[in-house]
Amino acid sequence: MRAVGLVAEYNPFHNGHSYHLQTAKQVSGAEAVVVVMSGNFTQRGEPALFDKWQRANQALAGGADLVVELPIFYAVQPGTHFAAGALRLLAALGVDEVVFGAEHPEWDFARLVTAEDDFQRQGFKDFRATYATQFNQALAEKTGVSLVDPNDILAFSYYKAARDLKLPLKLRPIQRRGADYHDQTISGEIASASAIRQAALAGEDVATVVPPQTAADLANLRVVPGWAALYPLLRNHLIQAPVGYLAQSYLMSEGLEYRMKAAAERNLSFDGFLRAVKTKRYTYARLLRVCLYTLLELDQEAVERAMANPYLHVLAFNDRGRDYLHTVKKDLAYPLLTKVTADQKEGLVNADYRAGKLYQTFTPVEQDVKHAPVIKLSRKNH
Repeated sequence: MRAVGLVAEYNPFHNGHSYHLQTAKQVSGAEAVVVVMSGNFTQRGEPALFDKWQRANQALAGGADLVVELPIFYAVQPGTHFAAGALRLLAALGVDEVVFGAEHPEWDFARLVTAEDDFQRQGFKDFRATYATQFNQALAEKTGVSLVDPNDILAFSYYKAARDLKLPLKLRPIQRRGADYHDQTISGEIASASAIRQAALAGEDVATVVPPQTAADLANLRVVPGWAALYPLLRNHLIQAPVGYLAQSYLMSEGLEYRMKAAAERNLSFDGFLRAVKTKRYTYARLLRVCLYTLLELDQEAVERAMANPYLHVLAFNDRGRDYLHTVKKDLAYPLLTKVTADQKEGLVNADYRAGKLYQTFTPVEQDVKHAPVIKLSRKNH
């Protein structure tokens, strides 16, 4: 059985994701769709609107056959690390083709990766601007292309990761359909996830842009996850912990711990805290990631150790997903987990266990230990 691979956050699952799933299966000719999906926190470091189990269930209802978690140490990262982690897991699962959306699928992304190699060899060190800004300026001068659209940036990251890791994957960008990634308005049948979240939380009807399962979940949403609720925990930690201890947090650098500690002491709101910490050197996404890793008390060594020991945590599957797992499980290079044990929470999956416990600020549902996958089998298998 051949499978096509997808990488997703599904925050939440919407009609654009349905289109992606169906198109991926059509253009690849694969029998099964395997999705590597972020856990409870997004790439930007924000808590997802629904927990990973609800979103995996939405994915199954929308056409996925097997959903595997992208661990937090891959999921909450800049594009290159995010892409590398996702592709490693898909390759380990025996997937040979990955389909993803891009604003400009016609671009030669492999050539753009080579252009970045040239940029890095020049050793640009302008601390007044982010690396991405500097690279885009050089890229535009050399190729006439600028990587500013989110899905183009991620497509670039997939090509770079596949090349650097020497993964035997066919990468197929397809035209992203519908609203712009950052579009905050809803028109037509496909809207951005951010527009859907904004509209749903404002009490607007979004049934035309999401499948029935997502619509039902939105109707039953009682607590809205967000950093405003997590900030008291972060603030207390920043105030109480010694600066030297904070400096060890993953992604903390260049004295940022001093700015964060001072900002926490002066600001009672998370928005005020972020504004106080923000400089041109750091994007908001970078700062949110630092906040999350700091709150989880994960340092460089812990994250690197986790990255060196990846695993395949199954979140959901249907008949085809189960059959596909049966065909590949004997050849898996990474541990396959269907239920996290008490021992694993202290070792292999400790980072995700911590993240799950933090996410329980918003839900009473246990996120890892002994939580079985979402299973949807046909009647004949019952």
